[in-house]
Amino acid sequence: MANRKICVFTGTRAEYGLLRLTMRRIQNDPDLTLQTLVSGAHLSDRLGATWRRIEEDGFAIDAKVPMALDDDGALGLAQATGAAVADLADALGHLAPDILVVLGDRYEAFAAATAAMLLRLPIAHVHGGEITEGAMDDAMRHAITKMAHLHFTAAEAYRDRVIQMGEMPDRVFTVGAPGLEAIAETNLMTRDALAKDIGIALDKPFFVITYHPETLGTDPATGIGAVLSALDDFPQAPAIITHANADIGGQAINARINAYAAEHPGRVAAIPTLGMRRYFSAVAAAAVVIGNSSSGIIEAPFLGTPVVNIGSRQDGRLRAPTVIDCTTDAGTISDAIRRALSPDMQARAARKETPYGRGDSAERIVDALKSVDMATLAHKTFHDIRPRTGTAA
Repeated sequence: MANRKICVFTGTRAEYGLLRLTMRRIQNDPDLTLQTLVSGAHLSDRLGATWRRIEEDGFAIDAKVPMALDDDGALGLAQATGAAVADLADALGHLAPDILVVLGDRYEAFAAATAAMLLRLPIAHVHGGEITEGAMDDAMRHAITKMAHLHFTAAEAYRDRVIQMGEMPDRVFTVGAPGLEAIAETNLMTRDALAKDIGIALDKPFFVITYHPETLGTDPATGIGAVLSALDDFPQAPAIITHANADIGGQAINARINAYAAEHPGRVAAIPTLGMRRYFSAVAAAAVVIGNSSSGIIEAPFLGTPVVNIGSRQDGRLRAPTVIDCTTDAGTISDAIRRALSPDMQARAARKETPYGRGDSAERIVDALKSVDMATLAHKTFHDIRPRTGTAA
C-alpha cells in the first residue's frame, strides 16, 4: 500500500481534544502521513490562540486558514464561513491529501467539508448521525454526512441514522466517542493541583459550567442569565465557568460570565479555555457539570459526574441515566442541581454508565483509513433502506 496522506481539519479547542489521539496514531503509523489543517477559533487571539497547543503536542501545522470571527452575528458568521470555503480550498489544493478528516457539526468543519467536496476530495466524517435540535449545528452535521464518503459514528443508533440518510453500510463504522479515549489517555490533575492552577479554592463540592448559545433561538445568549441566577442559590459552591464557543451570541455570554466572576472573587473562576487536561480534571472532581455542551452528554458521565443539561441545544442525543434535563429557567435549573447533588444520583454517576463505547475509537478510525479502497471511495451510491419497487414516472 502506498503511503497515504491523511489531512485532519480542526477549528476549535474542543474538537482538537477529540481528534488528538487519532492524529497521534496517524503520525506514528509508517504507512500514513499526517497533515494538519488549522482554522477557526484556534487562530484567534481573543479565543486563546489555541493553535499553540497543537504544536506543543508535537504536531506540525501544515496550513493555517484564518477566519473572521470578531463579528459573531448571523451575517458575520455566514460571511466568515463563505470566505473560509475559498481559503480552505486553496489550502487543500496545495496539500493534496488522499482524504480529509473532519469531526462534528460546526460551521468551520462545514466549510472544510464543502471545500473538499467541491475539489472532489474524499471526506471522512467523525460523530455523524447525531441530533441536536436546539442548534443550527444539526443541519450542518447532516450536510457533512451527505458530502462525506466514510463515516465514524459514536453509537450504533447513529450508524443506523447515517445509513437511513442513504450512506452505504460498509462505509459506516461504529467506533464510539473519541472523547472517551481522550479521557482514558489523560493523566488527570489532583484537586489541589487544579485549585492552584485555577486560582480558587476547591475544598468544597464545586460546579463546572459550560454554556453555549442556543443558535436557533431569537436571542442565543438569553439563557446565561438563568444559569447565573441559579448559581446564586448555591453561594457556598465554588464554580469554574468556561467561556462559550464562537457561535452567534458567544461574546455576549462571555461578557456576562466575566462580570459574574468579577462580582464573586475567590469563589468563581471564568476561564476562556481550560484545555483538555484541566477540563477533564475539573469535570472528574466536580460535584455537578452544568450547561448545554456536548461534553456534558458524552464525556462527563464517563468521568463519573452527574450533569444538568439546560435547554434544547442537545435535544436528540443519546443520554446516560445521570444526565438531568431541564428548561432554561433559574428555578428549574436550581431544582436540577439539587437532584444532581443527591446521594442517589452521586452514587449512580460513580458507576460511569455511558452509551458511547469503550474508549478505543482512534485505533478503529485509523484501521479503516488504512484499509479502505481509496480508488473507489470518491464514488458514492445512494443506499435505499427499502427495496426499489419500480422506476419513477
